Formats: sequence, C-alpha cells, structure tokens
Amino acid sequence: MTQTTTPTRATRRAAKPNGQWKVDGKTPLNANEEFKQADDGLNVRQRIEQVYSKQGFDSITKDDLHGRFRWWGLYTQRAQGIPGGKTASLEPHELEDKYFMLRVRIDGGALSTEQLRVIGEISTEFGRDTADFTDRQNIQLHWIDVVDVPEIWNRLEAVGLSTTEACGDVPRVILGSPVAGIAKDELIDPTPVIRDIAARYIGNPEFSNLPRKFKSAITGHPSQDVVHEINDIALVGVEHPELGVGYDLWVGGGLSAAPRLAERLGVFVSQERAAEVWEGVVSIFRDYGFRRLRNRARLKFLLADWGPEKFRQILQDEYLGYALPDGPPAPQPTEAGDHSGVHEQKDGNFYVGLTPLVGRVSGTILTRLAQLAEAHGSQRLRATPHQKVVVLDLPGEQVESFIAGARELGLEANPGLLARSAIACTGIEFCKLAIVDTKDTAAGAVREIESRLADATGKLPKKLSLHVNGCPNSCARIQTADIGLKGQLITNDAGEQVSGFQVHLGGTLAGSEDGEASLGRTVRGLKVEADKIPDYVERVVQRYGESSQEGESFAAWAHRVDEEELV
Repeated sequence: MTQTTTPTRATRRAAKPNGQWKVDGKTPLNANEEFKQADDGLNVRQRIEQVYSKQGFDSITKDDLHGRFRWWGLYTQRAQGIPGGKTASLEPHELEDKYFMLRVRIDGGALSTEQLRVIGEISTEFGRDTADFTDRQNIQLHWIDVVDVPEIWNRLEAVGLSTTEACGDVPRVILGSPVAGIAKDELIDPTPVIRDIAARYIGNPEFSNLPRKFKSAITGHPSQDVVHEINDIALVGVEHPELGVGYDLWVGGGLSAAPRLAERLGVFVSQERAAEVWEGVVSIFRDYGFRRLRNRARLKFLLADWGPEKFRQILQDEYLGYALPDGPPAPQPTEAGDHSGVHEQKDGNFYVGLTPLVGRVSGTILTRLAQLAEAHGSQRLRATPHQKVVVLDLPGEQVESFIAGARELGLEANPGLLARSAIACTGIEFCKLAIVDTKDTAAGAVREIESRLADATGKLPKKLSLHVNGCPNSCARIQTADIGLKGQLITNDAGEQVSGFQVHLGGTLAGSEDGEASLGRTVRGLKVEADKIPDYVERVVQRYGESSQEGESFAAWAHRVDEEELV
C-alpha cells in the first residue's frame, strides 16, 4: 500500500518559488516585478522630458510615479501637515505632495567647488533653498516640480553630475573614502575602481532590474571609513603578505527591520580585478536574489541562506571563471573614520572635515561654501557617509581663516561630543514613511545635551553617537549608534499619544573603541518622548560615568550592564 505524507507547513513554505531568475525563471511574482519587466526604469527619462515636464504632475502614470521615477533619483515627498498617526493608514497617493525629493548621485562623495555651486544654485532656484548631506554621500533637494526636472538635469550634467539610479532597484551610489588619493596613511586609492564601476555599470540595462537596491562601499583607508559592514558589497583596503595591497571582500550587510552585518568571503581582490568582482557579486544578486517578497529581497537574505562559502564558490565558478586567492582580514581600525577636524595630506596641504548638524544645510550654504573654499585655495570637496563634508587641498596658512569662515556658515570643524556623530534621516518633514520629526528634534536635542554636558563633572565617553530615525527602516543606521532612536507614536504619562522613540543602545562599526562591529541592544519597553531625549541621554551618560570601567566605551558598557541602568 502506498503511503502518502501530508506536507508540513515548513515544506509547503519551502516549495514556494522565491522568484530567483536562475532557479524559478523570470515570471513576475508581484506588482513591483511586473512593472519593472514591463518597461525598464531607465526608460522613464524620455517620458519625463517629453511628456510629464510639459503636461505637469497630473499627467504622470502610477507605475512611473511610484516606481520608475526612482531610477532617476525622484520620490514624491510627503504632503505638509499630515500627522505621523496617518502614515500607516493612508495610501501613498494620499500622503504625497505634487513635489519631489531629488537625490543627486555623488559616487565616492567627490565634488568640485563648481559642482557644489551648481547644486546650491539648483536648490535656491528650484528647491526652496533646501539641501541635506545624506549618510550615503548624496545631496538631497526638496520641493522639486517635474516641470523643472529637464533643466535641472541639464545643469547637473553640464558639470559631470547626474541623478541616474540614485534610487530604485539598482546599484545605488558607490560609497568611497572621503580622503581617497590624499590621505598620508592610505593603503590604496579606490578612485580608479569607483570610476570604472560607475562608467561601466551605472545606467547599464544589464543591472537596472535588481530584486531591490544594491549598496556598495570601497575604501583604502585604514580607518575603514565607509561603514562597510552594512553594505551589500564592500571592498576594504588590506595588505596581503605575498600579493601586496588590494581589498578584502565583504558581502550581505544591511539594516532596516531585519539588520544583518556583512560577512567576509575570505578572499583577496586586486585593484585590477575589483570592478569585475563587483560585477560578479551584483550579478549573483540579480540572478539569485529573492524577488517574490519585497521584505526578503535584499542580498543579506541570500547570504543567510547560502552562507559565505557557497557564495564564494558560485561567484568564482559561475561568474568569474577563476578562483580568488585567500586573503587576510584588514586590521581593526584605531581611529574614527569621520575625518572631522584638520588633517595633513600627503602633499603637505590640509583637509578639513566639517559638520553640518545632522546633515542639514541649504542651497545658500552650499554656494557660499564653494566660494569660501575657492577663496582659500581649494577646488575639491568630499561628502562623507556620516552626513558631513570634507574640504581638500587647503594650504596650511589658510586653514584657520577657512575654519572661521565655515563656522559662520554653521559648519563646524571642531564639533562637540554629540554633534560630531549625530545623524538624522529626513523624517516626517518630507518622507511618506516617517512617523515623527527627526532633523529638528535631533538638532535641538544635540544642542541641549551638549549644553548640559558642558558642566558635567563625571566621566564622559570619548565618543557618543546619536542617530535618529523617523520610522523602522533605519535610514539613519540606528542599530549601529551608541544611542539609536527609532521613531514611533507612544503614550505618555497623561495617556496622550505623542511623538517618541524606541531606544537602541551600544551599536558599533569600524573605527569604534571596541574593535568588532555589533548591533545595538534594545531594552523591553524603553521608549522616550521626543521632548525628553535630552533628559534621557543626560541620565544614561551620567550612569555610564558612575559605573563604567577604566577605558570602557559607552557601547561596551551598554551591552554589559543590567537593563535597570539603561532606563
């Protein structure tokens, strides 16, 4: 007698296709995959130039507006005045304004003063003087009308900039060391690799339909200054004992609601092979990445399923056609990678890292910064992955005058303990996903906390990062901060629903005092009202001063102590 077995829940789940092109075929399994296959996102540019910019916002089709526009750095921004409590209950079209956020793509963060001036002028003329440095080395503008987009593109492209694939299910901006090619202690200059990848693959239809976004980071600086642990692919400078200087390859990092740190594949990548290895990794993501469910469509889920050994084998066998040599890990950094302050370059000039508090600037500030840099002998700048900006090539005798001029613009070369590391996402001001305000909340909290700590008599941490996010998606990297705040509505003591934050504590990345990267811990039930952030931070820092061990970082202390000390 033939015996039948009823499939278990697990086997039924496993039988469902994941939408992996090389396994399941290319039949679309959701609406996102359908619109991407129906028409490549890159093709929407022609419609923007020929139709939508002439006929206005109301002429834009739904798939283009909520889908393909992202391939050119455009998202509809949140309509003003919609409270955070409505974020989850309204449809996207009910939340959006008829204006756009525009993201200018800046691979490696590299800008000339001419390019910065053009961005500033676009902001003041078309974006109501809005501008933010992001933690992806981009600059974001707001209040952009589709009518003006072709002219904005013309101006950007005239100086070598673009918005191509600044958003969307594509290879996003390539993070690069802000001091590439100039730092005295740099192991290897990643600039040629970044330029090669951008020229060959960005805007290439072979890679314009990925399962979801793909984030890259490349550095040759020993501070490992590109947050490599949270990117889909990262190349980190390392010296091989036999093969010389090249890169250590990491894959599969990402945060959001399911954070996962990247893993080393244990291989050594030479400068000459770096671009083709990048191509191999992004091709694996394209061909094997999970497409059926959007919340599992990042490379980190494929790596979790395969493991680094299988990933390396498939990369070598199916995509490179050769074995990569084994390689050593890069040494743990001994310095922070934010490049704040004054540093001597290898040519004898200096670079100065400036902090615009939580990345908020304006078109006017950008234009004046370009003028200030030129007046002091510099024509080059770099955006950083920490919402900061570095001005290069300053002669020594010009440094102090430059710093004073930057301070008048609100750009500080010697920021306080919290201002130096503070990051905030766009928040409810413009983002349709946000629940609470972030930029103003974070900036106000930083100023108040630093004012209070100025009079502190107890032991303070050597560093203290505060990251503020307006929703669970972690654009501000809350799980990697000493104090990370995830926005949500909470109930206060009076029973009222108010803006607040869930608290993450003790997150670290490369360049921390603790060596190994780790994600922050959460304390059950620990939530803080927005206007009580200074009270909470002051309290927890005071407890750190009272009970931390000699040389113990805030992050290590936060992971070690009992929960009672963290509330």
